[in-house]
Amino acid sequence: MALVAAALLLATLSAYHPAWHGGLLWDDVTHVTSAELRSLHGLWRIWGELGATQQYYPLTHSAFWFQHRLWGDGTFGYHLVNIFLHTLSALLLMAILRRLRVPGAVLAGVVFALHPVHVESVAWIAELKNVLSGALYLGAALAYLQFDRERTRRAYAMTAALFCLALLSKSVTATLPGALLVVLWWQRGRLDWRRDGTPLIPFFVAGAAAGLFTAWVERAYIGAEGTDFQLMVFERGLLAGRVIWFYLGKLFWPADLVFIYPRWEIDQAGLWQYGYPAGVLLLVAAAWAWRARSRAPLAALLAFIGTLFPALGFVDVYPFRFSYVADHFQYLASVPIIALASAGIATLGQKWAARPGLFVGGAALASAAILGTLTWQQSRQYADELTLYRTTLQRNPSAWLAHSNLGVLLRKSNPEEALTHARATVRLKPDLGYAYYNLGNVLQELGRYNEAVDQYREAVRLTPGMALAHYHLGHSLQQLDRLEEAKASFDEAVRIDPGLALAHSALGRVLQRLNRPVEALQACRTAVRLQPGLAVARYDLGTVLQQQGRLEDAVEEFKAALRIEPEVAEAQNDLAYALQQLGRFDEAIKEYERAAALAPESALVRVGLGTTLRTVGRMDEARKACESAVLLQPDVALAHYEFANVLQQQGQLDAAVEQYRTALAIEAGVPEIHYGLAAALERQGRAGEARAEEALADRLAADPVTAHASRGSALEAIGHLDRAREEFTQALRLAPDFDAARRALARIEVQRRLPAGAGIGRPAAERD
Repeated sequence: MALVAAALLLATLSAYHPAWHGGLLWDDVTHVTSAELRSLHGLWRIWGELGATQQYYPLTHSAFWFQHRLWGDGTFGYHLVNIFLHTLSALLLMAILRRLRVPGAVLAGVVFALHPVHVESVAWIAELKNVLSGALYLGAALAYLQFDRERTRRAYAMTAALFCLALLSKSVTATLPGALLVVLWWQRGRLDWRRDGTPLIPFFVAGAAAGLFTAWVERAYIGAEGTDFQLMVFERGLLAGRVIWFYLGKLFWPADLVFIYPRWEIDQAGLWQYGYPAGVLLLVAAAWAWRARSRAPLAALLAFIGTLFPALGFVDVYPFRFSYVADHFQYLASVPIIALASAGIATLGQKWAARPGLFVGGAALASAAILGTLTWQQSRQYADELTLYRTTLQRNPSAWLAHSNLGVLLRKSNPEEALTHARATVRLKPDLGYAYYNLGNVLQELGRYNEAVDQYREAVRLTPGMALAHYHLGHSLQQLDRLEEAKASFDEAVRIDPGLALAHSALGRVLQRLNRPVEALQACRTAVRLQPGLAVARYDLGTVLQQQGRLEDAVEEFKAALRIEPEVAEAQNDLAYALQQLGRFDEAIKEYERAAALAPESALVRVGLGTTLRTVGRMDEARKACESAVLLQPDVALAHYEFANVLQQQGQLDAAVEQYRTALAIEAGVPEIHYGLAAALERQGRAGEARAEEALADRLAADPVTAHASRGSALEAIGHLDRAREEFTQALRLAPDFDAARRALARIEVQRRLPAGAGIGRPAAERD
């Protein structure tokens, strides 16, 4: 037996090799232990708190908890555990059949271990609940057979313990006592109430309680209710008949297996649909008539149908939203059919083969080769989500869930393809608010904000309580400068889900733009309090602080955001800009260089780097940075303006004037650009043109304070620090609360204290 077990384990491992390193699929992330449950308190919550895990299968989720302690987020260990448990179930099936003296036990174990219909249960990490509960189910069955023979308390207690653990792993195992009664009837030809029925009463009670509880959880916590589940009682009978034939067919001809099968239309007006339940009744009747010769076919059918009962359609389960059938639903139900078929082959060998043992062994090897190859091919699609969903759509183009998930997965990497899948989801499932939400997300990613707004509005119409849809609607409206509408959407998101930090953070941003700084700061601080580890909340708080002139605080928040997500170029750039504004130029240069490495195609990052390098007198490097910004994005006025400032400091006045004029052609009406152009023209001796530009800049400035500040900024940018200081001082005299002018004066003082070499490139009159 040890040799058989080792060979079977090796064969099963080999057949599932393509899935060994498969990634997380679909709802795996809701099963693999989440961060908030990884502590000892989290383990207590798994057992004691409904809703802490997606389904209340505490033993399964405890197994996930322990596995995470062993190998963290790596998936290899999870896959091996599933394969080992599946192999254990096959070995337990062999032991049960040997205990019952059923021929072909080894063949049945081989078929069960390598049948491709079980790939979904083994290769999908979330289906640990299937393989774990299956091993416990079969272990309990073996223990009960020992009890039936010996009638010892120890065997009964072992059965009860294993059965309870099976129920705590997955409640579909509630069918075990019914299956045991069928087995006992098959053995004896009759049932004795006292001997056979009474010991199983506690198991029936526990199983019924577990089943009813799970059905309630499916409705209350998972969402197994609504239009997708509205079938009449008669229609459920039609569905059950079709489901039974479907699973029988896949066991005997496992072709075209797919992760999501087409969802049938069940219609009691369709006469052809009555053929399925009628065929089931005829099959059972034939087996009943055959019972005088052999009770095995009837017993196998009854056990098969009884074990399938939770998935026949009489009880609503969440996956019915996508399809009424799934391979993993028949994991345990396949056992009696596999046992019957294997016993039939072994019996034929005993009758007709000259060497029955060799015949059955050959059948087992042939089955291993054929089924193992099919399983190897089937398990390849579980290597990653993209492969799984694309394979699903090849075999079932109507699988809207696959379209939906591909739309989500590809939104960042390939938004155009994501858009195709998102539109297909809406077409196939027009009553699903989440489909419009995903389509809105893709359109938002593509910058098509007007279209995104329409999709989000449809999403919130269909699903008013979807806080994230309101949040993203607000984001798109904000991008369109429809600020009051954006605020209303963020307010609604916060009302629906007060704990949604993203919505509080976004609300803070829009309040700042609406010139409501106190409320803006409060909203951003609420977001950070709710989710201190959310990088975008820290970043948004930093942005609001920066816009309110609290640069030191902003720097700390930007740094906090980057500690959480170090690869965010936008936060890196804003940190550099805040440091630059504080006069911490060396730090700013380092941060700009990091931002440039993260976003090599960003002109604005290179402009910031060039500006800071120019400030400290590293003119050649500044010129190179600004020139690359202009080449990267020729339509950015700021890039041309900063390039012009560098050129002017280097004395290349003709080129500087050209860059100033290019900047104004892109973005007219910016006073600083006109002041810079005026300075360059004055140095060229074109006094009249210079005065005209300066007069135009004065008119463009909203008020005298803005005029002085704009002139000061332009003068600072070309190294005229003394004159810049005078302008900022005048601005501060007119507006004593003008923090930007005060910061500019402090920054100028830092520049004036730079080493002598740093002043190279400034006009001689302005060098210290």
